[in-house]
Amino acid sequence: MRYLTKTILIALILVNLFQVNLKAQQPQQPQVYQITAKDAVDIAFKNLADLKNARLDYKAAEAKNKEFTGLALPQVTGSLQGNHYLTLPLIQFPDGSEIQIYDVLRQEGVKDGSGAPITKKGEFNYRNFSFITPWNVNAGLSVNQLLFEPQVFVGLQARDELLVNSELQIKVTEENVKETVYKNYYAVLISQKQLGYLVESIKRLEKLVHDQNEMFKNGFVERLDIDKTTVNLNNTRTSEIQLRNAMNNGVAVLKMNLGLTQADSLFLKDTLSSDGIRQGILEDDFSYENRNEVKLLNSAIKLQGYDIRRHKLSYFPTVSAFYNFQENGQRQGGDASGSQPWFWYNTNLVGINVSVPIFDGFQKKNRIRQSEFTLEKVQNTLDMTKKAIDMEKTVARNSLLNAIVAMDAQEKNMELAVKVYNSVKTKYEQGVGSSFESLQADTDLQQAQSNYFRAMYEAALAKINYLKALGKL
Repeated sequence: MRYLTKTILIALILVNLFQVNLKAQQPQQPQVYQITAKDAVDIAFKNLADLKNARLDYKAAEAKNKEFTGLALPQVTGSLQGNHYLTLPLIQFPDGSEIQIYDVLRQEGVKDGSGAPITKKGEFNYRNFSFITPWNVNAGLSVNQLLFEPQVFVGLQARDELLVNSELQIKVTEENVKETVYKNYYAVLISQKQLGYLVESIKRLEKLVHDQNEMFKNGFVERLDIDKTTVNLNNTRTSEIQLRNAMNNGVAVLKMNLGLTQADSLFLKDTLSSDGIRQGILEDDFSYENRNEVKLLNSAIKLQGYDIRRHKLSYFPTVSAFYNFQENGQRQGGDASGSQPWFWYNTNLVGINVSVPIFDGFQKKNRIRQSEFTLEKVQNTLDMTKKAIDMEKTVARNSLLNAIVAMDAQEKNMELAVKVYNSVKTKYEQGVGSSFESLQADTDLQQAQSNYFRAMYEAALAKINYLKALGKL
Protein backbone atom coordinates (compact mmCIF):
# COMPACT_ATOMS: atom_id res chain seq x y z
CA MET A 1 0.00 0.00 0.00
CA ARG A 2 2.81 2.38 0.88
CA TYR A 3 4.53 1.57 -2.42
CA LEU A 4 1.30 2.30 -4.36
CA THR A 5 0.83 5.65 -2.62
CA LYS A 6 4.42 6.65 -3.39
CA THR A 7 3.96 5.67 -7.05
CA ILE A 8 0.78 7.74 -7.38
CA LEU A 9 2.50 10.77 -5.78
CA ILE A 10 5.43 10.55 -8.23
CA ALA A 11 3.01 10.24 -11.16
CA LEU A 12 1.11 13.37 -10.07
CA ILE A 13 4.35 15.34 -9.78
CA LEU A 14 5.44 14.26 -13.28
CA VAL A 15 2.03 15.24 -14.74
CA ASN A 16 2.23 18.70 -13.13
CA LEU A 17 5.76 19.20 -14.43
CA PHE A 18 4.64 18.18 -17.91
CA GLN A 19 1.72 20.65 -17.82
CA VAL A 20 3.99 23.48 -16.67
CA ASN A 21 6.49 22.69 -19.43
CA LEU A 22 3.69 22.53 -22.01
CA LYS A 23 2.37 25.94 -20.95
CA ALA A 24 5.86 27.39 -21.17
CA GLN A 25 6.24 26.09 -24.72
CA GLN A 26 2.91 27.46 -25.92
CA PRO A 27 3.25 30.84 -27.68
CA GLN A 28 1.62 33.81 -26.02
CA GLN A 29 -1.83 34.48 -27.44
CA PRO A 30 -2.31 37.85 -29.19
CA GLN A 31 -4.12 40.44 -27.10
CA VAL A 32 -6.69 43.04 -28.14
CA TYR A 33 -6.30 46.53 -26.67
CA GLN A 34 -8.89 49.30 -26.83
CA ILE A 35 -6.98 52.25 -25.43
CA THR A 36 -6.99 55.98 -24.91
CA ALA A 37 -3.80 57.99 -25.00
CA LYS A 38 -3.54 57.74 -21.21
CA ASP A 39 -4.05 53.97 -21.40
CA ALA A 40 -1.25 53.80 -23.95
CA VAL A 41 1.11 55.62 -21.56
CA ASP A 42 0.18 53.27 -18.71
CA ILE A 43 0.86 50.22 -20.89
CA ALA A 44 4.23 51.64 -21.94
CA PHE A 45 5.15 52.34 -18.31
CA LYS A 46 4.41 48.71 -17.52
CA ASN A 47 6.12 47.02 -20.47
CA LEU A 48 9.08 49.05 -21.72
CA ALA A 49 12.53 47.69 -20.92
CA ASP A 50 14.01 51.14 -20.30
CA LEU A 51 11.57 51.81 -17.49
CA LYS A 52 11.95 48.30 -16.10
CA ASN A 53 15.71 48.83 -15.98
CA ALA A 54 15.26 52.26 -14.36
CA ARG A 55 13.11 50.69 -11.63
CA LEU A 56 15.72 47.96 -11.17
CA ASP A 57 18.33 50.69 -10.77
CA TYR A 58 16.17 52.18 -8.01
CA LYS A 59 15.97 48.79 -6.27
CA ALA A 60 19.73 48.42 -6.66
CA ALA A 61 20.16 51.85 -5.03
CA GLU A 62 17.98 50.67 -2.13
CA ALA A 63 20.12 47.56 -1.75
CA LYS A 64 23.27 49.71 -1.94
CA ASN A 65 21.91 51.89 0.86
CA LYS A 66 21.27 48.85 3.04
CA GLU A 67 24.76 47.58 2.25
CA PHE A 68 26.22 50.92 3.32
CA THR A 69 24.11 50.92 6.49
CA GLY A 70 25.65 47.56 7.33
CA LEU A 71 29.04 49.25 7.76
CA ALA A 72 27.67 51.07 10.83
CA LEU A 73 26.49 47.82 12.41
CA PRO A 74 28.71 45.43 14.42
CA GLN A 75 30.95 43.27 12.26
CA VAL A 76 31.17 39.75 13.70
CA THR A 77 33.69 37.24 12.40
CA GLY A 78 34.21 33.66 13.51
CA SER A 79 37.22 31.48 12.80
CA LEU A 80 38.18 27.84 13.29
CA GLN A 81 41.57 26.33 12.54
CA GLY A 82 43.14 22.95 13.19
CA ASN A 83 46.64 21.80 12.26
CA HIS A 84 49.17 19.08 12.82
CA TYR A 85 52.89 19.79 12.63
CA LEU A 86 54.70 17.03 10.74
CA THR A 87 57.95 18.66 11.85
CA LEU A 88 57.94 20.81 14.95
CA PRO A 89 59.63 24.20 14.70
CA LEU A 90 62.66 24.28 17.08
CA ILE A 91 64.67 26.95 18.85
CA GLN A 92 68.11 26.74 20.51
CA PHE A 93 67.80 27.03 24.27
CA PRO A 94 70.84 27.27 26.60
CA ASP A 95 71.28 24.27 28.93
CA GLY A 96 72.30 25.54 32.38
CA SER A 97 72.67 22.08 33.97
CA GLU A 98 76.40 21.62 33.12
CA ILE A 99 77.31 24.97 34.63
CA GLN A 100 75.78 24.02 37.94
CA ILE A 101 77.43 20.52 38.06
CA TYR A 102 80.99 21.69 37.48
CA ASP A 103 80.65 24.54 39.91
CA VAL A 104 79.43 22.22 42.67
CA LEU A 105 82.23 19.68 42.04
CA ARG A 106 84.86 22.39 42.13
CA GLN A 107 83.49 23.89 45.31
CA GLU A 108 83.46 20.48 47.05
CA GLY A 109 87.09 19.73 46.08
CA VAL A 110 86.29 16.63 44.08
CA LYS A 111 89.18 15.34 41.99
CA ASP A 112 89.20 13.68 38.64
CA GLY A 113 90.50 10.18 37.88
CA SER A 114 94.19 11.26 37.88
CA GLY A 115 93.82 12.84 41.30
CA ALA A 116 93.91 16.39 40.02
CA PRO A 117 91.32 18.81 41.35
CA ILE A 118 88.54 19.85 39.00
CA THR A 119 89.21 23.33 37.82
CA LYS A 120 87.01 23.40 34.69
CA LYS A 121 84.26 25.94 34.82
CA GLY A 122 80.77 25.23 33.59
CA GLU A 123 80.06 26.31 30.03
CA PHE A 124 76.76 26.86 28.26
CA ASN A 125 75.64 24.12 25.94
CA TYR A 126 72.61 24.54 23.72
CA ARG A 127 69.72 22.17 23.23
CA ASN A 128 67.12 22.15 20.46
CA PHE A 129 63.73 22.67 22.02
CA SER A 130 60.17 23.23 20.79
CA PHE A 131 57.40 25.08 22.60
CA ILE A 132 54.72 23.82 20.18
CA THR A 133 52.79 20.59 20.38
CA PRO A 134 52.12 18.54 17.22
CA TRP A 135 48.33 18.92 17.43
CA ASN A 136 46.73 22.37 17.70
CA VAL A 137 43.17 23.67 17.54
CA ASN A 138 42.14 27.32 17.51
CA ALA A 139 38.59 28.79 17.52
CA GLY A 140 37.95 32.51 17.70
CA LEU A 141 35.28 35.20 17.64
CA SER A 142 35.93 38.81 16.67
CA VAL A 143 33.51 41.73 17.02
CA ASN A 144 34.29 45.17 15.56
CA GLN A 145 32.09 48.24 15.91
CA LEU A 146 32.80 51.51 14.09
CA LEU A 147 32.31 54.49 16.37
CA PHE A 148 33.26 57.17 13.87
CA GLU A 149 34.39 56.87 10.25
CA PRO A 150 33.95 59.88 7.92
CA GLN A 151 32.86 58.05 4.77
CA VAL A 152 30.32 55.90 6.61
CA PHE A 153 29.04 58.90 8.59
CA VAL A 154 28.42 61.01 5.46
CA GLY A 155 27.15 58.02 3.47
CA LEU A 156 24.43 57.43 6.05
CA GLN A 157 23.36 61.07 5.68
CA ALA A 158 23.26 60.82 1.86
CA ARG A 159 21.12 57.65 1.70
CA ASP A 160 17.76 59.38 1.25
CA GLU A 161 19.08 61.79 -1.36
CA LEU A 162 20.52 58.89 -3.35
CA LEU A 163 17.06 57.30 -3.53
CA VAL A 164 15.54 60.65 -4.53
CA ASN A 165 18.10 60.86 -7.34
CA SER A 166 17.25 57.36 -8.57
CA GLU A 167 13.52 58.12 -8.45
CA LEU A 168 14.02 61.32 -10.47
CA GLN A 169 15.88 59.35 -13.11
CA ILE A 170 12.80 57.13 -13.41
CA LYS A 171 10.59 60.20 -13.82
CA VAL A 172 12.84 61.65 -16.55
CA THR A 173 12.65 58.33 -18.41
CA GLU A 174 8.87 58.23 -17.95
CA GLU A 175 8.54 61.74 -19.34
CA ASN A 176 10.49 60.82 -22.47
CA VAL A 177 8.38 57.68 -22.91
CA LYS A 178 5.18 59.68 -22.45
CA GLU A 179 6.22 62.19 -25.12
CA THR A 180 7.03 59.44 -27.61
CA VAL A 181 3.80 57.54 -26.95
CA TYR A 182 1.61 60.63 -27.26
CA LYS A 183 3.19 61.60 -30.59
CA ASN A 184 2.83 58.09 -31.99
CA TYR A 185 -0.73 57.74 -30.70
CA TYR A 186 -1.96 61.00 -32.25
CA ALA A 187 -0.12 60.29 -35.51
CA VAL A 188 -2.08 57.04 -35.88
CA LEU A 189 -5.31 58.70 -34.71
CA ILE A 190 -5.07 61.50 -37.28
CA SER A 191 -4.12 59.02 -40.00
CA GLN A 192 -7.22 56.99 -39.25
CA LYS A 193 -9.40 60.09 -39.39
CA GLN A 194 -7.78 61.23 -42.63
CA LEU A 195 -8.26 57.75 -44.07
CA GLY A 196 -11.97 57.96 -43.35
CA TYR A 197 -12.25 61.20 -45.32
CA LEU A 198 -10.23 59.70 -48.16
CA VAL A 199 -12.56 56.70 -48.33
CA GLU A 200 -15.52 59.08 -48.56
CA SER A 201 -13.76 60.88 -51.40
CA ILE A 202 -13.34 57.58 -53.24
CA LYS A 203 -17.04 56.89 -52.84
CA ARG A 204 -17.88 60.33 -54.27
CA LEU A 205 -15.62 59.78 -57.26
CA GLU A 206 -17.01 56.29 -57.85
CA LYS A 207 -20.53 57.74 -57.86
CA LEU A 208 -19.39 60.50 -60.22
CA VAL A 209 -17.92 57.92 -62.62
CA HIS A 210 -21.13 55.93 -62.45
CA ASP A 211 -23.26 59.02 -63.15
CA GLN A 212 -20.99 60.05 -66.02
CA ASN A 213 -21.27 56.61 -67.57
CA GLU A 214 -25.05 56.84 -67.47
CA MET A 215 -24.94 60.35 -68.93
CA PHE A 216 -22.46 59.18 -71.57
CA LYS A 217 -24.95 56.53 -72.66
CA ASN A 218 -27.49 59.28 -73.15
CA GLY A 219 -24.99 61.52 -74.93
CA PHE A 220 -24.75 64.23 -72.30
CA VAL A 221 -21.00 63.88 -71.53
CA GLU A 222 -17.92 62.94 -73.45
CA ARG A 223 -15.65 59.96 -72.89
CA LEU A 224 -12.87 62.44 -72.02
CA ASP A 225 -14.79 63.57 -68.94
CA ILE A 226 -15.12 59.99 -67.75
CA ASP A 227 -11.42 59.37 -68.34
CA LYS A 228 -10.42 62.45 -66.33
CA THR A 229 -12.62 61.41 -63.43
CA THR A 230 -11.27 57.83 -63.61
CA VAL A 231 -7.67 59.13 -63.47
CA ASN A 232 -8.54 61.16 -60.37
CA LEU A 233 -10.26 58.13 -58.85
CA ASN A 234 -7.22 55.92 -59.46
CA ASN A 235 -4.92 58.53 -57.91
CA THR A 236 -7.16 58.78 -54.87
CA ARG A 237 -7.21 55.00 -54.49
CA THR A 238 -3.40 54.99 -54.67
CA SER A 239 -3.28 57.69 -51.99
CA GLU A 240 -5.65 55.59 -49.88
CA ILE A 241 -3.36 52.54 -50.16
CA GLN A 242 -0.30 54.61 -49.31
CA LEU A 243 -2.01 56.23 -46.34
CA ARG A 244 -3.25 52.87 -45.08
CA ASN A 245 0.26 51.40 -45.29
CA ALA A 246 1.69 54.47 -43.54
CA MET A 247 -0.95 54.12 -40.85
CA ASN A 248 -0.11 50.41 -40.41
CA ASN A 249 3.54 51.36 -40.02
CA GLY A 250 2.52 53.93 -37.42
CA VAL A 251 0.55 51.26 -35.55
CA ALA A 252 3.60 48.96 -35.65
CA VAL A 253 5.78 51.72 -34.20
CA LEU A 254 3.16 52.44 -31.53
CA LYS A 255 3.05 48.76 -30.55
CA MET A 256 6.83 48.78 -30.27
CA ASN A 257 6.77 51.89 -28.08
CA LEU A 258 4.11 50.29 -25.86
CA GLY A 259 6.16 47.12 -25.43
CA LEU A 260 3.53 44.99 -27.23
CA THR A 261 4.00 42.29 -29.85
CA GLN A 262 3.13 42.94 -33.48
CA ALA A 263 0.49 40.19 -33.25
CA ASP A 264 -1.51 42.25 -30.74
CA SER A 265 -4.41 44.40 -31.96
CA LEU A 266 -4.85 48.08 -31.16
CA PHE A 267 -8.03 50.14 -31.29
CA LEU A 268 -7.71 53.83 -30.44
CA LYS A 269 -10.60 55.25 -28.44
CA ASP A 270 -9.65 58.92 -28.23
CA THR A 271 -10.90 61.61 -30.55
CA LEU A 272 -8.82 64.59 -31.56
CA SER A 273 -10.35 67.95 -32.41
CA SER A 274 -9.12 71.47 -32.93
CA ASP A 275 -11.01 72.57 -29.80
CA GLY A 276 -9.18 69.96 -27.73
CA ILE A 277 -5.82 71.19 -28.99
CA ARG A 278 -6.70 74.82 -28.19
CA GLN A 279 -7.78 73.95 -24.65
CA GLY A 280 -5.41 75.17 -21.93
CA ILE A 281 -2.79 76.73 -24.21
CA LEU A 282 -2.75 79.99 -22.24
CA GLU A 283 -1.90 78.30 -18.94
CA ASP A 284 1.65 79.44 -18.30
CA ASP A 285 2.17 79.06 -14.54
CA PHE A 286 5.72 77.78 -14.84
CA SER A 287 8.36 76.87 -12.29
CA TYR A 288 11.75 75.34 -12.96
CA GLU A 289 10.94 72.73 -10.31
CA ASN A 290 8.23 71.43 -12.66
CA ARG A 291 11.00 70.03 -14.83
CA ASN A 292 12.43 66.74 -13.64
CA GLU A 293 15.76 67.57 -15.30
CA VAL A 294 16.15 70.53 -12.92
CA LYS A 295 15.15 68.39 -9.93
CA LEU A 296 17.70 65.78 -10.99
CA LEU A 297 20.50 68.35 -11.22
CA ASN A 298 19.55 69.85 -7.83
CA SER A 299 19.73 66.36 -6.39
CA ALA A 300 23.15 65.88 -8.00
CA ILE A 301 24.33 69.14 -6.37
CA LYS A 302 23.23 67.86 -2.95
CA LEU A 303 25.01 64.54 -3.50
CA GLN A 304 28.16 66.34 -4.60
CA GLY A 305 27.99 68.45 -1.44
CA TYR A 306 27.95 65.23 0.59
CA ASP A 307 30.99 64.05 -1.35
CA ILE A 308 32.92 67.24 -0.47
CA ARG A 309 31.95 66.87 3.17
CA ARG A 310 33.10 63.25 3.12
CA HIS A 311 36.57 64.25 1.95
CA LYS A 312 36.81 67.09 4.49
CA LEU A 313 35.89 64.79 7.36
CA SER A 314 38.60 62.35 6.29
CA TYR A 315 41.03 64.56 8.26
CA PHE A 316 39.34 63.34 11.45
CA PRO A 317 40.43 60.15 13.19
CA THR A 318 38.68 56.86 12.63
CA VAL A 319 37.54 55.26 15.87
CA SER A 320 36.37 51.70 16.38
CA ALA A 321 35.85 49.34 19.30
CA PHE A 322 36.75 45.67 19.13
CA TYR A 323 36.47 42.45 21.11
CA ASN A 324 38.35 39.22 20.41
CA PHE A 325 37.94 35.82 22.03
CA GLN A 326 40.07 32.77 21.26
CA GLU A 327 40.00 29.23 22.55
CA ASN A 328 43.19 27.22 21.92
CA GLY A 329 43.88 23.52 22.33
CA GLN A 330 47.23 21.66 22.20
CA ARG A 331 48.03 17.95 22.29
CA GLN A 332 51.21 15.93 22.04
CA GLY A 333 49.85 12.86 20.26
CA GLY A 334 47.01 11.94 18.00
CA ASP A 335 46.19 8.39 19.14
CA ALA A 336 42.57 7.30 19.01
CA SER A 337 42.58 6.05 22.59
CA GLY A 338 42.80 9.58 23.91
CA SER A 339 45.65 8.76 26.27
CA GLN A 340 47.25 12.06 25.34
CA PRO A 341 45.15 14.81 26.96
CA TRP A 342 44.36 18.17 25.40
CA PHE A 343 45.61 21.33 27.02
CA TRP A 344 43.02 24.11 26.67
CA TYR A 345 43.39 27.83 27.28
CA ASN A 346 41.63 30.96 26.07
CA THR A 347 42.28 34.64 25.61
CA ASN A 348 39.84 37.61 25.85
CA LEU A 349 40.69 41.00 24.45
CA VAL A 350 38.68 44.21 24.29
CA GLY A 351 39.86 47.61 23.17
CA ILE A 352 39.49 50.75 21.13
CA ASN A 353 41.38 51.48 17.94
CA VAL A 354 42.04 55.08 16.90
CA SER A 355 43.58 55.74 13.49
CA VAL A 356 44.83 59.33 13.17
CA PRO A 357 45.78 60.63 9.70
CA ILE A 358 48.91 62.76 9.93
CA PHE A 359 50.25 63.39 6.45
CA ASP A 360 49.17 61.83 3.17
CA GLY A 361 51.05 63.92 0.63
CA PHE A 362 48.11 66.34 0.20
CA GLN A 363 45.92 63.58 -1.26
CA LYS A 364 42.85 64.59 0.76
CA LYS A 365 43.32 68.24 -0.16
CA ASN A 366 43.36 67.44 -3.87
CA ARG A 367 40.37 65.10 -3.56
CA ILE A 368 38.43 67.99 -2.02
CA ARG A 369 39.46 70.27 -4.90
CA GLN A 370 38.35 67.68 -7.45
CA SER A 371 34.94 67.36 -5.77
CA GLU A 372 34.57 71.14 -5.63
CA PHE A 373 35.36 71.42 -9.34
CA THR A 374 32.77 68.72 -10.08
CA LEU A 375 30.20 70.62 -8.01
CA GLU A 376 30.94 73.78 -9.97
CA LYS A 377 30.46 71.88 -13.23
CA VAL A 378 27.06 70.58 -12.09
CA GLN A 379 26.05 74.12 -11.09
CA ASN A 380 27.10 75.39 -14.52
CA THR A 381 25.08 72.61 -16.15
CA LEU A 382 22.06 73.60 -14.06
CA ASP A 383 22.41 77.24 -15.12
CA MET A 384 22.65 76.28 -18.81
CA THR A 385 19.71 73.87 -18.42
CA LYS A 386 17.52 76.66 -17.07
CA LYS A 387 18.48 78.90 -19.99
CA ALA A 388 17.76 76.06 -22.41
CA ILE A 389 14.37 75.52 -20.76
CA ASP A 390 13.58 79.23 -21.15
CA MET A 391 14.45 79.00 -24.83
CA GLU A 392 12.52 75.73 -25.24
CA LYS A 393 9.46 77.22 -23.55
CA THR A 394 9.52 80.34 -25.72
CA VAL A 395 10.01 78.41 -28.97
CA ALA A 396 7.38 75.83 -28.01
CA ARG A 397 4.82 78.52 -27.18
CA ASN A 398 5.42 80.42 -30.43
CA SER A 399 5.38 77.20 -32.43
CA LEU A 400 2.09 76.19 -30.80
CA LEU A 401 0.49 79.57 -31.54
CA ASN A 402 1.64 79.39 -35.16
CA ALA A 403 0.42 75.80 -35.47
CA ILE A 404 -3.01 76.74 -34.09
CA VAL A 405 -3.26 79.70 -36.47
CA ALA A 406 -2.38 77.40 -39.38
CA MET A 407 -4.84 74.74 -38.14
CA ASP A 408 -7.64 77.30 -37.84
CA ALA A 409 -6.91 78.59 -41.34
CA GLN A 410 -6.86 75.09 -42.83
CA GLU A 411 -10.07 74.22 -40.97
CA LYS A 412 -11.80 77.23 -42.55
CA ASN A 413 -10.36 76.32 -45.93
CA MET A 414 -11.74 72.79 -45.58
CA GLU A 415 -15.17 74.14 -44.62
CA LEU A 416 -15.12 76.44 -47.67
CA ALA A 417 -13.99 73.57 -49.88
CA VAL A 418 -16.96 71.52 -48.64
CA LYS A 419 -19.33 74.37 -49.47
CA VAL A 420 -17.80 74.84 -52.92
CA TYR A 421 -18.00 71.12 -53.62
CA ASN A 422 -21.65 70.93 -52.52
CA SER A 423 -22.55 73.96 -54.69
CA VAL A 424 -20.74 72.57 -57.75
CA LYS A 425 -22.28 69.14 -57.15
CA THR A 426 -25.79 70.66 -57.00
CA LYS A 427 -25.19 72.61 -60.21
CA TYR A 428 -23.82 69.51 -61.90
CA GLU A 429 -26.81 67.40 -60.84
CA GLN A 430 -29.14 70.12 -62.14
CA GLY A 431 -27.36 70.10 -65.47
CA VAL A 432 -25.99 73.63 -65.25
CA GLY A 433 -22.43 72.64 -64.26
CA SER A 434 -19.65 70.73 -65.94
CA SER A 435 -18.01 67.52 -64.86
CA PHE A 436 -14.66 69.31 -64.92
CA GLU A 437 -15.90 71.70 -62.22
CA SER A 438 -17.11 68.77 -60.11
CA LEU A 439 -13.79 67.00 -60.54
CA GLN A 440 -11.82 70.12 -59.66
CA ALA A 441 -13.99 70.81 -56.63
CA ASP A 442 -13.42 67.26 -55.37
CA THR A 443 -9.66 67.59 -55.89
CA ASP A 444 -9.64 70.89 -54.00
CA LEU A 445 -11.63 69.30 -51.19
CA GLN A 446 -9.16 66.42 -50.90
CA GLN A 447 -6.27 68.85 -50.80
CA ALA A 448 -8.00 70.99 -48.16
CA GLN A 449 -8.70 67.93 -46.02
CA SER A 450 -5.09 66.76 -46.35
CA ASN A 451 -3.80 70.20 -45.39
CA TYR A 452 -6.14 70.34 -42.41
CA PHE A 453 -5.07 66.98 -41.01
CA ARG A 454 -1.41 67.85 -41.52
CA ALA A 455 -1.94 71.14 -39.68
CA MET A 456 -3.85 69.34 -36.91
CA TYR A 457 -1.01 66.85 -36.43
CA GLU A 458 1.58 69.62 -36.31
CA ALA A 459 -0.56 71.47 -33.76
CA ALA A 460 -0.87 68.31 -31.65
CA LEU A 461 2.92 67.85 -31.72
CA ALA A 462 3.43 71.54 -30.87
CA LYS A 463 1.12 71.23 -27.87
CA ILE A 464 2.96 68.12 -26.64
CA ASN A 465 6.27 69.98 -26.93
CA TYR A 466 4.80 72.99 -25.12
CA LEU A 467 3.43 70.89 -22.25
CA LYS A 468 6.79 69.16 -21.93
CA ALA A 469 8.55 72.52 -21.82
CA LEU A 470 6.24 73.56 -18.96
CA GLY A 471 6.79 70.26 -17.16
CA LYS A 472 3.09 69.38 -17.42
CA LEU A 473 3.10 66.57 -19.96
